[in-house]
Amino acid sequence: MSRSSDRATTEPLAALVAVFAVGVGLALYAGVLDDAFDTLNRDRNVAAPTADTVEQRLSSAGVVDPARIDVALDAIPAGYHGSVTVTVSDGGRWNAGPTAPAGVDTDTRTVSVRVAPGTVRRGRLRVRVWR
Repeated sequence: MSRSSDRATTEPLAALVAVFAVGVGLALYAGVLDDAFDTLNRDRNVAAPTADTVEQRLSSAGVVDPARIDVALDAIPAGYHGSVTVTVSDGGRWNAGPTAPAGVDTDTRTVSVRVAPGTVRRGRLRVRVWR
């Protein structure tokens, strides 16, 4: 066999091995990178910023209107589930969304709640968010 035929066989094989090595390296790098970002997302408390948005959607002039509670679920981020609860001290309670499992991200804040036309009571807004 001539030298040119040996070279013609080894060069494509070497290129194929190099492409395979680069592909494996990129796959490993992408896996490590994905795990790193997934850890960041799991550690992040999404309830607090979601509660800000929920409160804005429920409020008019700083007073929460519980009749609008179903609109509040639109503030739950994509890829998450959530529930919103508004309570007042005299026993009034409004809820939207499924029952939250134990140990989910929760944000609770004191708000003013319109319980009847012209009647505002101190209440509590609780937002729970989970995957």
